[in-house]
Amino acid sequence: MRTISPRTDRIRIRTTSLVATVIAALAAVLLPVATVQAASAAGTVRHGLSRPDYSYADAVREAVWVETGRDDDGDGRTDRVAADIVRPREPAAAGRKVPVIMDASPYYSCCGRGNEGQSKTYDDQGRMVQAPLYYDNYFVPRGYAVVLVDLAGTNRSDGCVDVGGPSDIGSAKAVIDWLNGRAKGYTSRTGSRPASARWSTGDVGMIGKSWDGTIANGVAATGVRGLRTIVPISAISSWYDYYFQQGAALYDSGPDWLSGYVESPAARARCAAVQQRIVDGAPRSGDWTRFWSERDYTKDAGKVRASVFAVHGMQDLNVRTKHFGQWWDALAAHGVERKVWLSQTGHVDPFDFRRDAWVSALHRWFDHYLLGVRNGVEREPGADVERAPDQWTTDRSWPPAGTEPTRLNLRSGAVPGQGGLSTAPAVPGSTAAFTDTPQEWEEDWAAGADTPSDSRAVFTTGTLKRDLRLSGSGTVTVTASSSTTSAHLSAVLVDLGPDTVRDFLGAKEGILDLATSSCWGESTEGDSACFRDTATDAADVTHTVVSRGWADLGHAASAWHGRPLVPGRAYTATVTLAATDHVVPAGHRLALIVAGTDGGMVEPPDTIPTVTLDLARSRALLPLVGGARGLAAAAPHASAAQRVADVPPAPRRTSTTVPAGR
Repeated sequence: MRTISPRTDRIRIRTTSLVATVIAALAAVLLPVATVQAASAAGTVRHGLSRPDYSYADAVREAVWVETGRDDDGDGRTDRVAADIVRPREPAAAGRKVPVIMDASPYYSCCGRGNEGQSKTYDDQGRMVQAPLYYDNYFVPRGYAVVLVDLAGTNRSDGCVDVGGPSDIGSAKAVIDWLNGRAKGYTSRTGSRPASARWSTGDVGMIGKSWDGTIANGVAATGVRGLRTIVPISAISSWYDYYFQQGAALYDSGPDWLSGYVESPAARARCAAVQQRIVDGAPRSGDWTRFWSERDYTKDAGKVRASVFAVHGMQDLNVRTKHFGQWWDALAAHGVERKVWLSQTGHVDPFDFRRDAWVSALHRWFDHYLLGVRNGVEREPGADVERAPDQWTTDRSWPPAGTEPTRLNLRSGAVPGQGGLSTAPAVPGSTAAFTDTPQEWEEDWAAGADTPSDSRAVFTTGTLKRDLRLSGSGTVTVTASSSTTSAHLSAVLVDLGPDTVRDFLGAKEGILDLATSSCWGESTEGDSACFRDTATDAADVTHTVVSRGWADLGHAASAWHGRPLVPGRAYTATVTLAATDHVVPAGHRLALIVAGTDGGMVEPPDTIPTVTLDLARSRALLPLVGGARGLAAAAPHASAAQRVADVPPAPRRTSTTVPAGR
């Protein structure tokens, strides 16, 4: 994905019968034996882990082209997608089958994968020599096949890129179908010699960062059989929310640019019609269209059969945590088994910010879900959260038990633009106003939170007596009027107080490259298992932006159709805040900033409005651990200044309130 610059338990059935008790006791003895035997078909399992028993140097390297059942490039022939395979030779020679770790990506030739930007390379027979990343080096000796799929329209695949749509998702799903004997594969791109996957168990785990992880989400949402687990890292869950949020256009481009960027030259020459459909289906108006419905995986979370191990940087300004949060909540609603790591980084792979722990966790995860090893990984804490650089805590579930949506009200202050955030209601008729200033962004607002300004409205708690933890997704509902026919809203949560954090605004979004390397698996002459080490890039700060959300006020009534605003009329809109997990320490303050254009993140509206908030009809609903009680324990006593902060009631304007959006 593009990097944005701020500036330019399973269900268990209980029974009390004696027979059931005996069966359960026998199962406790027999199942571990059966499971280890099954796992041993792929290699030795010792201490709950598969061992590197097989030669990586002697591994089978082959390419297969799988039919997708589509002809998106219009050449009169069913599109085939290329799948490059690295698998251990010894199991197949002994008649044993292995499971698959798959990374389906559009980036294998155009842009590279991982911190070192690795691309696929090939020998003179077209067999992959370098497989990007460490999955093959580490897991092939442990009895897995690694399959790297070129998405349709990229590298050596036919078809066209459609940016998360039926072609993208269908091309990866087709390979899983082929691995399970449900699709046709061939040994060449245009030939007729069939290729089978008799060496495979058909059990697949998909993994990948960014677009690759997005494909894992999308394929899981089809309910395809054989997909046992997915590991989406910094992944999109709804493509609309990559380019827009609630009608507000996010900064700098649409999906047509992205498809053109990753397509192979051959596809680019044949895919003009698909490109035009992308342009037509994704107008920069911010309107929800059928195009976006096709690319919304959250609506199909009920079809997901796979377990999910999600990883996301809480400061990812590229694929923002809104994607993780809404996907996590949708999966939870359908009882999908899941786990999460949340880091302080931006758009960074866990291999590059917590390498030892990550490879260990991933190894146990794949062993359990693909080899059937009873290693207890599914009973481990459901969430790891980075509290400070390289300092992690765990929770049994996420958000943790006792988290409740808690209402805080927006109260005006003695100084315009400087108000309070508390459970006390606002005085009826009190207001706050700001003028859209597109050259400023959230960091400017936060840095100047205590300085009066007409470019944003700031609402703060007093200095907290105890730590206050936010965990999950929140909302900010405002009733607002605009002086012009268009207006955007930004809502930003900020921890006001000094801290040391990962420098997510740095060049590598919270990490630094070192001169040393470490090796993960076995190497060949053309494919090294050694990767550059990294270290934490930390920064001392005076504030930390915790969460953010944006909306277009003209889309408050309908996500499908934005409308010009009537100047002076009141509209009610609810802005969704991106998922977060953050502890505001005692001695700090929590602030909510409401403003217009978040410069460098959101494109400005076509007018420069002054927006007036009706504070008595505005509120924040925040996911607080401990809920209202936790807030009461942390909140300061009101100072004399706070007690007199609200201004007297003002005459109310006659207005029409428009319901909030979809």
